[in-house]
Amino acid sequence: MKKYKYKIINLDCAACAIKVQDSLNKNSNLKNVIINYATSKISYETSLDDMQAINLINEIIDKIEPGVKVVKEEIEKREYSIYFLITALLLTIIGSCKFLYHEIFLYIAYGVILYKPFIKAIKMLIKSHTINENLLICISSVGALVIGAHLEGMMVASLYLLGKILEEKAVNKTRSSIQDILTLKQNYANLKVGDNIVEIKVEDVKIGDILCIKNGEKVPVDGILISGKTKFDTSSLTGEAELLELKKNDQVLSGYINEDQLVEIKAIKIYKDSTVAKILELVENASNKKSSVETLVSKLSRIYTPIILILAVLVLLVLPLFNIPFKESLYRALTFLVISCPCAIAISVPLSYFTGIGTSSRNGILIKGSNYLDNLSKMKKIIFDKTGTLTTGEFEVTDILIHDKNYTKDEIIEILRCGESFSDHPIAKSIMKLSDKKVNTKNVKDYKEISGVGISFKLNNDLIKIGTKKVCDDDCCYDVSVHLNINSHHVSSILIDDGIKDEASLTIEKLKEEHVEPYLFTGDKEEVAKEIAKTLNIKNVYSGMLPQDKFLKYEELENDEVVAFVGDGINDAPVLKRAKIGISMGGIGSDAAITSSDIVIMNDDLLKIPLAIKISKYTNLIIKENLIFALGVKIIILILSLFGLSSMWFAVFSDTGVTVLTILNTLRILLKFRNNK
Repeated sequence: MKKYKYKIINLDCAACAIKVQDSLNKNSNLKNVIINYATSKISYETSLDDMQAINLINEIIDKIEPGVKVVKEEIEKREYSIYFLITALLLTIIGSCKFLYHEIFLYIAYGVILYKPFIKAIKMLIKSHTINENLLICISSVGALVIGAHLEGMMVASLYLLGKILEEKAVNKTRSSIQDILTLKQNYANLKVGDNIVEIKVEDVKIGDILCIKNGEKVPVDGILISGKTKFDTSSLTGEAELLELKKNDQVLSGYINEDQLVEIKAIKIYKDSTVAKILELVENASNKKSSVETLVSKLSRIYTPIILILAVLVLLVLPLFNIPFKESLYRALTFLVISCPCAIAISVPLSYFTGIGTSSRNGILIKGSNYLDNLSKMKKIIFDKTGTLTTGEFEVTDILIHDKNYTKDEIIEILRCGESFSDHPIAKSIMKLSDKKVNTKNVKDYKEISGVGISFKLNNDLIKIGTKKVCDDDCCYDVSVHLNINSHHVSSILIDDGIKDEASLTIEKLKEEHVEPYLFTGDKEEVAKEIAKTLNIKNVYSGMLPQDKFLKYEELENDEVVAFVGDGINDAPVLKRAKIGISMGGIGSDAAITSSDIVIMNDDLLKIPLAIKISKYTNLIIKENLIFALGVKIIILILSLFGLSSMWFAVFSDTGVTVLTILNTLRILLKFRNNK
């Protein structure tokens, strides 16, 4: 089976999306159908040909939601027009004036405003024998006209149409909240062929191709800068406003925007493996992984409308038994129908999670699903790996202790650099940075790497050993990273630090303010781990751990709580996958980071973690407000209408008005965190 993802158009109801998704999943030719209402995308697996599958899907959808279609390319189409509303209202005003045949204008006004809902309702009734909100609005409006409440009937239809227009605008506003992320892709690439530049599709770029990046253009695929020096805007990927200056041999990621000089890059990945492709897939699929709250609301919304319909019929049949006139009973039953639409409830939860995920993306935090966003607010403990997470991972020599006065500091540095020039170890690279002088290695002989200990070689007939405490033949009282031993004599100790990140201390402080207890897991020795933990005020420290040790200790600490693990996405992959929330600090473009974790911090900024928690908590607050408000208003107006204390004005507010207000309330998430870049 192949997997496909296309645009689904004219889908204007979250509850309808659920119904369509369920129906498609019942077809044996389709598997794992997911409709993402927030992004207007449908994904599915099928063994059918591409167009065969699309035709089958559209045939099934047409019986459930006429007008909704799956298309390969997005079609701009406005489903609801303000002109219908204005025309109908003008005709209603004319028709309300007392003159000969004035009722004709009222009938025309009703025809104009109910035209689209009526066509949709009839198609659904004929093709799938189902009743949706369009038929309810038509019945309620026409019913009001029949019993003489023509203004109230027009108000029901007008506010419904106005609500749909506002809802469409609000949803589009929310969708555009992550437009910067979704438009990261550069559709073309400038391929250099000899002295000519040829424009090709980004999908046609091959590894090793030389590409030209002009001022203002996005980088199409990941590459290495081979000529020129320029500044890049990385804000769409990292959330950072400051331009990043890169020079020859630096890595450039797809999605960067060239803000300065024309440069050339050598492609190191094809498009589907590039950073942008992976990010787009993450963001577009994020809303597909639903939280428990979202799933529960989806299930409840399916039975909500039928229950209200049954109650409306009961109102119509039972109230006359209590000496309430049939006309009044019909009015109250019609009010029930208007209230019955579950849109406010069905749309508020998924849209809130989508907005939270989009807001996180704009701040350089990629969250792979609403379930992970939801779990962030429930997190009680967070476990940090040390190297590359709390520390920079870039080693630096902080001091050189000389134990033999026969050697000067410059001589020791020269000896160290002679041996370490043959090694690619990060510590060796830090030692090489001690001097800019060219290394003379012509007298170096018998170079050997001693696994887990260090290196040995001969220099001018002297036996040199550089490495851990073991190279000193126990002639050492200093427990530091690197030692120099010459002819079995301990000559020097080199203090090396991988540097605590500048923001690490503030991050731990902010996490504690959120009532999250920090832990430190590291494979480093106990002394180093305790020193870092003391500096950062972390009480829970575990050192000398192998990957399997971290895995087992995580399971022990979890104990039915939400525990997050923060690692570099490579050595810590087993724990990142096991954790309820795996947060990767692997840096942009790290394949292991994006694959194994649930949340990716795009620029390795630890402060993004407490920010993500704040976004999660605020999103959950908005969801609770929306649900309490939507359900509360509907229940109150249902009770009032039962006793004749509520008119259709209130009923329309409980449907369309509440839907619009919950969407607008959801947009507060965007406003609250828009200045956090």
